[in-house]
Amino acid sequence: MTAISAALALACADSSGADGAGESSESEASSGDGDGDGDGDGDGDGDGDPGDGDGDGDTWGYWIPGKMLPTARDPNARGLLDRRGLIHAHSVHSHDACDDEPKDDQGNYDAPCDRDFREGLCRSRHDFVFLTDHTSSFTSVEYPETLLYRVGFGDVLVEEGGDPIANWAGCDTFDFGNSGDAPFVSALLQAGSEAATMPIGLPAHVAATEAERGAMLGDSSPAGIMALADAGAVTLVAHTEEWSVQELTELPLDGFEMYNIHANLFLNIVAVGTLLSKIGQPEAIPHPELVLLALLSEDPAYIDTWASVLASGERKLTTMGSDCHRNTFPQELADGQRIDSYERIMKWFSNHLLVEPDLNANTPNAFGPAQLHEALDAGRLFGVFELLGMPEGFDYRGEQNGDVFEIGGEPSLADGALTLRVEAPTVIARDPATEVPEIHLRLLKAEVDGWQEVGFVAGPEGAVPALELDVAEPGAYRAEVRILPKHLLGWLGEDYEQLAEQSFVWIYANPIYVRE
Repeated sequence: MTAISAALALACADSSGADGAGESSESEASSGDGDGDGDGDGDGDGDGDPGDGDGDGDTWGYWIPGKMLPTARDPNARGLLDRRGLIHAHSVHSHDACDDEPKDDQGNYDAPCDRDFREGLCRSRHDFVFLTDHTSSFTSVEYPETLLYRVGFGDVLVEEGGDPIANWAGCDTFDFGNSGDAPFVSALLQAGSEAATMPIGLPAHVAATEAERGAMLGDSSPAGIMALADAGAVTLVAHTEEWSVQELTELPLDGFEMYNIHANLFLNIVAVGTLLSKIGQPEAIPHPELVLLALLSEDPAYIDTWASVLASGERKLTTMGSDCHRNTFPQELADGQRIDSYERIMKWFSNHLLVEPDLNANTPNAFGPAQLHEALDAGRLFGVFELLGMPEGFDYRGEQNGDVFEIGGEPSLADGALTLRVEAPTVIARDPATEVPEIHLRLLKAEVDGWQEVGFVAGPEGAVPALELDVAEPGAYRAEVRILPKHLLGWLGEDYEQLAEQSFVWIYANPIYVRE
């Protein structure tokens, strides 16, 4: 039993109806499509095709919760690819995945759970996954199995010097489910481990023997972290709440998490118990793909720590941790999937990397491990809660003397006047019949005691002016997009309609570091 499960046993001790799937309701709020026809496609024609409303299913159709699109295949206006994926994910090679039984006594992994992972990956249309399996299992598994290489799924290995370093995950034999009919994409899988720290993107094991691997991965000293970096890892830590500001500032880490779903659930454990008690009343609770919305909040242990570390002048990458295990909430929702299915959690939020395309890459994806690592090193990352809608049009940049500084850039005030600019996103393919959400743009500067708001604009989606700030002081400045998700009202259920008027973080961007 996980710690969350144990806590919930106490929170739900007096609740009922939390042990099984509820029955479907015929009401619009719980029909699963928001258009009232109950066919689950969101186009209002009642045919079940995810189309444009004319019954022939010839386009992707309007967005509804759970529908996913791949990222744009072409570079943006400044030549960068927006690539979306997971940083912190557990597979059958973590001892506590798959309801704590990822392998049997003979060492055979749980094939259905393994398939669930891949099905979720394909349906969420991610471009990359940095696996972070726990040391107790990871150290005993060799490459390419660490990369979840599956010939039957159509996988293609990436090799360096004849050795496998990454895996293009295929989607052969998988169907779209309720994720829409947009084409699948191959995600690039790289190995790593959640251990004393969380090194990601390891091209090979850090040592020859299992014992040596465990010793290196268990070393969180400065020398140990540098050894992992020398082995090719991007050196992160998970669960920011477990680390002090001093440790995160002084250790030679590349970064830490700005959000982790497990920590967020602990923060709202009573709300989790309340939601679980209502599973037998599907008309009362949000659409299955929106249940996290009832539990989502900002965690000061993450946000304030992030500010304090950067206020010291340090440069640190921050990431969004899905921390998916498929081991916490086995209860089924109205769509027939367990609450914590890999698919559901993989869809809820992600990390977006702005990647320099590899024009010589022998792959239609136009990037590889080196390009992902370069983007991480450069800090070109923003996190998105896609359960609120898939965004398009978001941009955060610095402008100085005709030059553009991307997220993670380091302009100097000594080089001239600097303007930071944030452009508001819209929800891709939002049904115009839904209410228009309200969008808030914020610019925040890192201070020792938290984030100071230095810029703000708001307005209805599609009519939000760009937020601009002429910078007068050095510091770390991040952009944030918040949303009042009024467009979700038809999917929130009778007991959670108030969430449509609540402000939620939609996008967390890493900072631009303004130097003197």
